[in-house]
Amino acid sequence: ELKYIGAIKRILASEFKEPDEDWVRFFASRVYDGTITQKVREQFTGLVVKATKQFLNDQASVRLKSALGGSSFAAAEGGLSGISTEPAQASKDDADSGIETTLQELEGFQIVKAIACSQVRPSRITYRDSKSYLAILLDDNNRKTVARLHFNRDKKYLGLLDAEKNETRHPIDSLDEIYEFASQINEAVKTHS
Repeated sequence: ELKYIGAIKRILASEFKEPDEDWVRFFASRVYDGTITQKVREQFTGLVVKATKQFLNDQASVRLKSALGGSSFAAAEGGLSGISTEPAQASKDDADSGIETTLQELEGFQIVKAIACSQVRPSRITYRDSKSYLAILLDDNNRKTVARLHFNRDKKYLGLLDAEKNETRHPIDSLDEIYEFASQINEAVKTHS
C-alpha cells in the first residue's frame, strides 16, 4: 500500500508541476464544452497549472486558519471533509475591507503562541488583523497586546509593547528570529494574565 501511495504522490507532484496532455484533457473535458483542439489544450495547460497551485495554497491556508481559529469543520461538496467554509467567508470579508491575513502572519502568530504557551493556555492567545499589522492578544482583548507583526511592508518587524504601551519595532529577516524575543513575549503575557 505504501509503495502505491508513494507512486501516486510522485505522479501528482509531477502533474502539478508539468501536466501532460492526458491530465490537461481530463480537466478541459470537464469544464469546456467545445472541441478540445491543440490551441485549447495549450490554453488549458497554463490554466491547470494555475488551478492546481491555487488549490494547494487554498487548502493549506484553510487548514492553517482552521487550526489556529478552531473553526468548525464542514463537509464540502464532492465528499471532501475537513474543509471549513468559515475561513473562505472571512477572507472575502477581509478582502472587502482591504485586510489580508497572510500565511506568513499566521506562521508568526503560531510562533508567538508557542512561546506564550509556557505562561497561559493556548486557547487564550488570539489574533486580530488590521491593515497595518497583525495584533496578537491575550483573551481576545486589544488592551492585552502580546505582540504585533508588521509584515505588510518590504521590511518585517516584530512590535513589542512596554509597560507604558510604547511599541518598539524590532526588524526581523526570518520568522525564526521571533524566538530571540521569547523572554519579552513571556513578560508581556505575565503582565496581562
